[in-house]
Amino acid sequence: MQEGYSVVVPVFNEERNIALLYKELSTVLKSLDLPYEIIFIDDGSTDNSLQEIKSLTSKDVSVRYISFKKNLGQSAALKSGFQHCRYSVTITMDSDLQNDPADIPGLLQFYGEYQMVNGWRKNRRDNFSKKIGSKIGNLVRNLFVHDNIKDTGCSLKVMDTAMLKRIKIYKGLHRFLPVLMMSEGAKVKEVPVNHRQRMHGTSKYNNLGRAFAGLYDLICVRWMIKHQINEEIKEKNV
Repeated sequence: MQEGYSVVVPVFNEERNIALLYKELSTVLKSLDLPYEIIFIDDGSTDNSLQEIKSLTSKDVSVRYISFKKNLGQSAALKSGFQHCRYSVTITMDSDLQNDPADIPGLLQFYGEYQMVNGWRKNRRDNFSKKIGSKIGNLVRNLFVHDNIKDTGCSLKVMDTAMLKRIKIYKGLHRFLPVLMMSEGAKVKEVPVNHRQRMHGTSKYNNLGRAFAGLYDLICVRWMIKHQINEEIKEKNV
C-alpha cells in the first residue's frame, strides 16, 4: 500500500460546511509532503451537499466521493470510505467543522509508535445534554470493554489502513473503533484536540437514540472480544 494519507469524511446535509472544510483540510494536507486523498461520503443528503462535493472533484483530482441513494448512517459511510482508501494512513473527521484539521499534524506525531491516535475533545463545544450523554456513554463502555478511552465519539482519528480494512464494521460499531483496532493488535493513544462550535447546520443525533443503540452495540462488541480467536503458532511451513 502506497505511503500517504486517506481522509474519510461522512457527509449528511452539510452543504454550507463542505467548501470551508475542504479549504482548511487541503491546506493542512499539502503541508505534510506526502500524497493524499479526501474521500467524501455523501450519506443520502437531501440538500446540495453532493453538488458541493462534485464541484470540488472538478477542480482537485485528490478529492473523491461516494454517494448513497439514501441515508444509511455513519457506520455505513465510514465502512464504504475505508474500503476505498488507497494510502497507508487513514484519517477520519466530521464534515460539520467542529473537528479542526489543524490538529492533524499533532496526531500524526504519535503515529508509528501507535497504530491509532484518537482525538479527545477535552473542552467540548456542545450543549450540556450532549456532554452529559457522552460522559455516561464513555463510562458504561469502559466498564464493559475496558478500552480506557475518554472520548471514543470524537471523529478525528488517525489509523493504520491495513489494520482498519481487516475490521468488520456493522451498523453502530463506528463508536467502538478504538477497541476494535486494539483487537487487531493496534496500540492506541488519545490526544487532546480542539473542538469548535457548529457554525452552520444542525446536529443529526440525540442522546436517547444513541443510548438505546449504543447499549445493544456494546453487548455485541463485548461478545466479539470475548470470542475472538488469537492463534499462538508454535511453528509453520506455509
